[in-house]
Amino acid sequence: MNTKLSHDAAYAQHIQILQERTLEAIQRESIDGLIIHSGQGKVMFLDDNYYPYKVNPQFKAWLPVVDNPCCWLVVNGTDRPKLVFYRPEDFWHKVPPEPTDFWVEHFDIVYLKQANAVEKHLPYDREKYAYVGEYIEVARALGFDLINPDRVLNYLHWQRAFKTDYELQCMREANRIAVGAHKAASAAFFNQQAEFSINSAYLLAATQGDNEVPYNNIVALNENAAILHYMQTDKHAPSDFRSFLIDAGASYHGYAADITRTYCAKQHEFADLIRAVDSLTLQLGEMLKPGLSYIDVHKAAHAGVAQILKDFGIVNLAAQDCQEQGIVHTFFPHGIGHFLGLQVHDVGGHSADDRGTPNPPPTEHPFLRCTRTVEARQVFTIEPGLYFIDSLLAKLKGSEQSKYINWDVIDNFKPFGGIRIEDNIIVHRERNENMTRDLGL
Repeated sequence: MNTKLSHDAAYAQHIQILQERTLEAIQRESIDGLIIHSGQGKVMFLDDNYYPYKVNPQFKAWLPVVDNPCCWLVVNGTDRPKLVFYRPEDFWHKVPPEPTDFWVEHFDIVYLKQANAVEKHLPYDREKYAYVGEYIEVARALGFDLINPDRVLNYLHWQRAFKTDYELQCMREANRIAVGAHKAASAAFFNQQAEFSINSAYLLAATQGDNEVPYNNIVALNENAAILHYMQTDKHAPSDFRSFLIDAGASYHGYAADITRTYCAKQHEFADLIRAVDSLTLQLGEMLKPGLSYIDVHKAAHAGVAQILKDFGIVNLAAQDCQEQGIVHTFFPHGIGHFLGLQVHDVGGHSADDRGTPNPPPTEHPFLRCTRTVEARQVFTIEPGLYFIDSLLAKLKGSEQSKYINWDVIDNFKPFGGIRIEDNIIVHRERNENMTRDLGL
């Protein structure tokens, strides 16, 4: 395919590819089409306020409407898709305007004033249509018998790994936004701001709010960098600025960037440790190529972390022995990365084929999110890490392997928390495109 299509041409091609995938999916199920629900608002328990709305990924695969619940798509792979666009009469909330964006010419659009009146806009005989969405009780009330059929979803999820030109354009733009925001956040760190203020600087630079970025930002100072999913943001600056780990992304037309960087604020060997992990990230990113198992990339990451542990005197073992003893898992407990796209942890990573045959991670690496063979047009994160996590270190200290550990070296690094460096990489047939590095981060 031509990778230099204009945005409009790339989107037209994207719709055609989705049509082809839909036709194959419904033929496998022997049905007439799919009715995809964007989702709806959820009221908080014992309250009249709503949780933040998150659109159905299967809906936003077709068009970049991510903020309007109660919309519907009727697709059959042949006819122009029908969009039921929700525009209520409402004086409490902002009513979305009639859309005029680049995508509208590809849909037959009808407008819905009352969410519960959608039935008249859907096919009369729904026995041969499948509902795709979260709201099973709504589907039942509308008369659907076939809801989220496995054969359809398994096929669509498998194909989601192969990005269209339009999707790659969106992901490059999401990376551009995120990289600018990462630079603002690092400047706030070196200006000795609190976690809350650093996160605010990030969101301001991205011009995206907490509910617009694709996941909750991880903004961690000092020991907090050892907490893999640290979701708090302390409003008080620490008395001593040592380290900063930020795992934060951005969204564009529903597609995600997912980038992590780690910084050191003082002259310390921890800065050299960051550089070693950064170098490993680059090596692993270059390793991606069509035909390679992603499991092999993860195993190479373990070998690389083992070598770093030896080089920095954290263990008294050769790198291979460190791996064989299982010590690396203490310092690098997560997987090397995952698919990226409409979702941060995009779907289909544990499938062996487009029929959904399971391909689970190896027993010794249970947290690996992708076991697929690498192919062109797939987008991955590569994110090795090295952490000093209290609970895992305590377990190691109580094991036979404790004798191989230089605990005084760990005590020197432990106040810095940990390191993760994460890039977003497109695999092409003849080369890799590191979107994150190409943007200067």
